[in-house]
Amino acid sequence: MTDFVVHSIPGSPFGRAVLATLEQKGATYRFETVVPGTLREEAHLARHPFGRVPVLDHGDFRLYEVQAILRYLDRVLPAPALTPADPRAAARMDQALNISDWYLFQGCSNIIAFQRVVGPRLMGLTPDETAIAAAMPRAHQVFAELSRLLGDQTHFAGEALSLADLMLAAQIDFLAMTPEWAELTAARPNLVAWLGRMNALPALAATTWDEVARMAQAA
Repeated sequence: MTDFVVHSIPGSPFGRAVLATLEQKGATYRFETVVPGTLREEAHLARHPFGRVPVLDHGDFRLYEVQAILRYLDRVLPAPALTPADPRAAARMDQALNISDWYLFQGCSNIIAFQRVVGPRLMGLTPDETAIAAAMPRAHQVFAELSRLLGDQTHFAGEALSLADLMLAAQIDFLAMTPEWAELTAARPNLVAWLGRMNALPALAATTWDEVARMAQAA
């Protein structure tokens, strides 16, 4: 029996970031499926009062909010370290984490990836082309800034993998499944190369939507 339990929805990029961090650390964990459509039900609200995922249980300690979970895991599982020792590199990591939450997801991925991937796959919805088109200027702004911050580095906080890479990869990989990906990355080949490096990591390969769905079925 493992001490780590992750409550999430298969396919959630936030949940994937947590799972990929655990995989990168070589930790054992159990995945507990949160069924889509039950986030506002009493059972889940008892875990997360704001009705989101993921939630981490570590023994008798429960934690929600993905950035808090990622930083906690990096403290209790110190090897390999996923936070740079250099203060400026650590600050860049923190900046990239916040870009992921507030600009990449909000108003960008939560519209484009939902309309193209989540809605059709889980709900049988037809993409709302108007909503997608309205989100594209923001998406271009976010991708331009991420490309600038990455530059010619291997990772977002320098040459070493950090929590920011795992979080951003989980979000951006969703957008790579959309036709908008080609437009967003046409002038930003460094992001394409970076995502290729990230998806080659065993931690990311083990936590794709399909892999987590299989994990959930086996639980």
